[in-house]
Order: sequence, then structure tokens, then C-alpha cells
Amino acid sequence: MSIDLTPLQGADQAAEAAADAARDAGLVVTEVDDIATLARAAHLMDVVWSNTDQPPLISPSTLKALAHSGGYVAVASLDGEIIGALVGFLGLLDGTTQLHSHILGVSPAVQGRSIGFALKQHQRAWALARDIGTITWTFDALVRRNAFFNVTKLGASITGYYENFYGEMADAVNAGDESDRVFVQWDLASPAVTELSRRNGLEPDLEVLRKEGAVVVLAAGDDAEPLALEQPSGDTLLIQVPDDIVGLRERDPSRARAWRLALRGALGGALADGYIASSMSRSGWYVLSRRGR
Repeated sequence: MSIDLTPLQGADQAAEAAADAARDAGLVVTEVDDIATLARAAHLMDVVWSNTDQPPLISPSTLKALAHSGGYVAVASLDGEIIGALVGFLGLLDGTTQLHSHILGVSPAVQGRSIGFALKQHQRAWALARDIGTITWTFDALVRRNAFFNVTKLGASITGYYENFYGEMADAVNAGDESDRVFVQWDLASPAVTELSRRNGLEPDLEVLRKEGAVVVLAAGDDAEPLALEQPSGDTLLIQVPDDIVGLRERDPSRARAWRLALRGALGGALADGYIASSMSRSGWYVLSRRGR
């Protein structure tokens, strides 16, 4: 029988899992607060978002203030070079202290080597050691690889949808699109998250879900255009997102805009109606269930 751990009970397991994740990736993950290292971390963020000709996404002085005041600022290093960084600040969620994970960046030269996973496991251990049981963040639900990482690999759940959350953004990844974001909750000591800290997540079996009555709400058509098929109803919903929304924004802005509006209606509507997304396939299908099931 699975048993939820309290944050303090889960702290030792999280520390071990974080150490294993860093070792498996060949990294050193550490908290940092000196201004020279923080400047390198801030520069890395601008490189990741192709933002080097714009004001910094987050300044070294802001990182210094966050680290000094008890927030979370960590970097991943490989052979002495900073190749990843993760930043979070303390806040409240339903009256309880939480860590809000603001920005995660991994050097494009080394993506796909579980560096982001190692950083998130370090962040999980940091929070649990301080008796913080929840980390939240936002991300663009159209970015399939991020969705798979957040939901399937980490075990976080998507519980809310915000339209144009940051307003207009000038970096190369987000420029030309509205900044819709989904809200993610990561329950750090839950059985599912604890298990996923040690192994890869299992993809949902879409064929079985369809046979069991899952309703397809949004899917990609023959020309990769969004097709809204059904209104959200039933116990399980399936919502698809395109393969590469960042590339699509560059090639076909009007189609990317169509996907933004379609997902806003389908996923945003379902989340507002009480569904949550807690599973995601590599092929880009969100699986949503009614809250509490």
C-alpha cells in the first residue's frame, strides 16, 4: 500500500535520489550565492532563451537577493563549467509555505542528458529538508517536451490555466505569441513523485484509454492543424499538442496562433471545469481526469 510521507519524512529519500541523479548525469549540483557565479548563471539563462540582445531575463543582482533572502538558486556544473541553473522563491499556496520554481535553463549543447532532472531532484531535496511539501511553477503547455518532462518524468500535476500570464515577451522562444501558461503543482512527498525520483515514468496507454471511453477533445489534423472534436465531458479526456510549437511559430505564425487559441479553449476549459492533467505521452497527448479520481 502506498503511503504519503510528510515533508520531513521524505527528506532523506529525496537527498539520496538527488545525489544519485547528479552522479548518473556526471554533474555537481550546488546552491550558489556569490555574485560572479550568479552572473554566469544569469548569462546562461539568456543563452538558453536566445535573449542575449535583450535586457536579461533575470539579473545577477536579483539572483543575489533571492539567494540571500532564503530563496533557491542552484547550478549544475560539468568539469567546472556551469551548464544548468534553477531558480525559485518562497511564497504561499492556500496559506502554506511553498517554493515557486521560477526559471530552469540547461545549455543547448548538453540537453538530453538528464541535467534538468538532476536539478529538479536537488530542488525537491532542498524543499523537503526545509519542511516544504510543494513546489509550483508555470510553463507553456504547447511545448510538448516540457510537458512530458514535468508531468510524466517528475510526476507533477497541471491544475490551472492562465491566459497571457506574462504579457508580451521579447525573447526568441516566446516572441510573437501570447504567453499563456499552465500552473503545475509538485507534491514532493507523494508516493508517485517519490517513486519517479528513482525511475523513469510510464507513458499512458492511449489505446486502452480510448477503449475505456476517453474523450478526444483536441487533436492534430492531417496538415497538423488543431481540430477541436468534443466538448470536455466524461471521466477521462485526451488533448494533443503539436510536435514543435517553437519551430511552428517561426514557419507558420498563423497556425501557431490557431493552436494557442484551440489549446486555451480545450485545456483551459477542462481545467476550469475541475479536471487535472497528470499524465502525458511522448506523442503529445495530455491525459486529464476529474479532480479527486
